[in-house]
Amino acid sequence: MKKILITGGAGFIGSHVVRLFVNKYADYKIFNLDALTYAGNLENLKDIENKANYVFVKGDITDEKFINELFAENDFDGVIHLAAESHVDRSILDPLQFVKTNVIGTVTLLNAAKNNWKDAMEGKRFYHVSTDEVYGTLGDEGLFLETTPYDPHSPYSASKASSDHFVRAYHDTYKLPILISNCSNNYGSHHFPEKLIPLAINNMKNKKPVPVYGKGENVRDWLFVEDHARAIDTIFHNGKNGDTYNIGGFNEWKNIDLINTLCKIMDRKLNRAEGETATLITYVKDRAGHDLRYAIDASKLNKELGWSPSLQFEEGLERTVDWYLANEEWLNRVTSGDYQKYYDTQYDKR
Repeated sequence: MKKILITGGAGFIGSHVVRLFVNKYADYKIFNLDALTYAGNLENLKDIENKANYVFVKGDITDEKFINELFAENDFDGVIHLAAESHVDRSILDPLQFVKTNVIGTVTLLNAAKNNWKDAMEGKRFYHVSTDEVYGTLGDEGLFLETTPYDPHSPYSASKASSDHFVRAYHDTYKLPILISNCSNNYGSHHFPEKLIPLAINNMKNKKPVPVYGKGENVRDWLFVEDHARAIDTIFHNGKNGDTYNIGGFNEWKNIDLINTLCKIMDRKLNRAEGETATLITYVKDRAGHDLRYAIDASKLNKELGWSPSLQFEEGLERTVDWYLANEEWLNRVTSGDYQKYYDTQYDKR
């Protein structure tokens, strides 16, 4: 039975990856390592928590002694590293926390893998999940390629760029078998409601102001989170050792166009008058260092490994809205903080 460690598996993207692997690979044992900070929510994984091939481990990736012992005890065949501080606004307020988690945490995992696998690298994989924000910003033309020079503009993207460099350095210096992917903005179910789409849905539902930075002209490429999980599965099993793959939705939207589309969906879903929800849009002072445009060229992943997005953005957005409206209790527990008690009630008694 292969043993796969997935870090950050109680987070938004991580929980979708854990669920996919647990359900798809009965002959794998999936270890979900998460520190359960504010964005880690074990309620995201209620449906698979009692599966025989699933193990949850609470721990911090920056705890060197703990990580070394975890690797020594379990002799993992692979690592899929998603654990990260990821919210740009929080990185502007507290850059050092992003250095600790995203840089030191990644290097701690790399060291543990290197030391544990040093005599048997064959068949092992250390897969580091990163972001398109490391590439900086684009003008009206062009796409990010795997060869685009790094040009991070926020403490968050700088910390992820640094972690990417360390992963490549361990491949070049120690021959550690690594993979890296850089993805565009994700959307879908179970997203912590500080990010644009879930925040907007929650505020629209409750008739609260919907904040839009600047004039809403910033452009993002949106990727359905379940498609991202499929891409990670594909790259982990079939990607070329030492290589990088960009994952994108081929799906660019201005923030204001996205918000207006959401308003129309919410008017329809909540039986409001046409245009009623749009009155909640509130323009706020732009974020410091706000990149204008991100756009991913995912053609390498498509041509080499056969992956492509499974649905159009409007369909994915409808499914996302439907999920949040049908899971009001989940949303209320997240916004109130009650979800953080789940570990104590479910795991401390075991």
